[in-house]
Amino acid sequence: MMQRIHDGKAFSNIDYAEKILTGREFDNCSFTNCNFYDSTLSNNEFIDCSFIECNLSMVKFSNTWLRNPKFLNCKLVGIDFSNCHDFLLSFCFKNCILDYASFVKKKITKTVFENCIIKEADFSDANLNGSAFIDCDLSGAIFQGTNLEKVDFRSSVNYTIDPELNRIKNARFSITGITGLLSKYDIDIE
Repeated sequence: MMQRIHDGKAFSNIDYAEKILTGREFDNCSFTNCNFYDSTLSNNEFIDCSFIECNLSMVKFSNTWLRNPKFLNCKLVGIDFSNCHDFLLSFCFKNCILDYASFVKKKITKTVFENCIIKEADFSDANLNGSAFIDCDLSGAIFQGTNLEKVDFRSSVNYTIDPELNRIKNARFSITGITGLLSKYDIDIE
């Protein structure tokens, strides 16, 4: 049971760095220019919240409910989203840095990653069916055993995806991105 409920509140310029904030429900709240670096946000619920220009790097989301939060212009380096609660897990990322994030074994269908840097992120065994990577840099991102059916990669760059190790039926790629599907064969494409 949640200890404290926040509904429709706006939080701005607050420094939560390295603090523990648990047992709360945030419904339709906004967080603007807040610093959550290395904070523990475990056992919370964030429902229809917005995070704008926040630093959430190294945040711990163990058993946290993320129901449709929007992350806009945020830094989310090193977050292990695989520890989030599975039920109704969904989010949207726009203009974010998600380097070293982990989405291992998460069902995050129809997720939008727009204009994001997602270097070295791990999507192993995740279900991304119907998601879109729009203008993203996926350098070193790991896709292994991942459901990428109907995923749109057309405007993204630097991905390496092995079609033999992932489900890619009806996924969309640009002709310039085709090298990311064939890189394991060590062939020249001109």
